[in-house]
Amino acid sequence: MHRRNKLLASLFMSAVLAAPIAVNAVARPQDDRDHERHEKAEGGVYDREHRDYHNWDDREDSMYRRWLDERHESYREFQRLKRREQRDYWNWRHNHEQHEEHEHQ
Repeated sequence: MHRRNKLLASLFMSAVLAAPIAVNAVARPQDDRDHERHEKAEGGVYDREHRDYHNWDDREDSMYRRWLDERHESYREFQRLKRREQRDYWNWRHNHEQHEEHEHQ
């Protein structure tokens, strides 16, 4: 009986110690809402795939319009694009970042 109690106690302690790790390992759904709140507060746009923020200023708008021109598409507000199209833009944008930095030096 004493041995069984030790086993149960060690299993319980293992579960107690592992619980915080398991909770933090699961992606929380409010993360996207946090990014959306930050976007509104800061005037930035969150790039989910690259996990960074971009300030939507004249320079970013210019790059976005250039991307649309290259795709032969008419202007639409970035926020109205489908998620896949936004991802395509950010991939293009990150690939063109180095080129743009050289233009502005």
